[in-house]
Amino acid sequence: MKKLLIIFVKNPEIGKVKTRLAKSIGDKRALNVYLNLLIHTQGVTDKLEEVDRAVYYSDFIDEEDQWDADDYQKFLQQGNGLGERMANAFRRAFQSGYDSVCLIGTDLYDLSVDLVNSAFKKLESSDVVIGPAKDGGYYLIGMKQPHDVFDLSHWSTPNVFSETMKLIDKNELSCSQTKLLNDIDILEDLKGTDLERLTGL
Repeated sequence: MKKLLIIFVKNPEIGKVKTRLAKSIGDKRALNVYLNLLIHTQGVTDKLEEVDRAVYYSDFIDEEDQWDADDYQKFLQQGNGLGERMANAFRRAFQSGYDSVCLIGTDLYDLSVDLVNSAFKKLESSDVVIGPAKDGGYYLIGMKQPHDVFDLSHWSTPNVFSETMKLIDKNELSCSQTKLLNDIDILEDLKGTDLERLTGL
């Protein structure tokens, strides 16, 4: 089975990343948090075996950044909203011959090799795998073929996970879940993590 992990990233520019967090700690520190999350995400994904990896950039493809082009395919996100961008990334992956595709962002400090491997394992016996986040969204989604699970009217709300599950049920798809985890979006999410220390908060 040909596997692909898609990593959605925002180009790290001050004032454009972790904007909710920046309201509490300022743009510069919010950028520092995001850069640390990028480093952590790459540290995990570098260790994956038998899984291809593709980075999808929000604004422009950076050929000189931390993501080694020998190890990571690089693409630009295409579409008007997040749902359309994710759907297009999955579509490209399946058109390229992948059988099992998962997508993550870079907000999850609890990301681990075991977590990603578990998602791909669950996908072997389910149409969809999803990783619920404590804020009501999700940090991971995976499929074995394109499904209409991204047609939400609003994103970045506490209802993203529940609305996505409604679409999964509506399409009569089987679904497995990975563990409930916490995205890093607001100051409270940093409390007690190593990331709080790394960013000097």
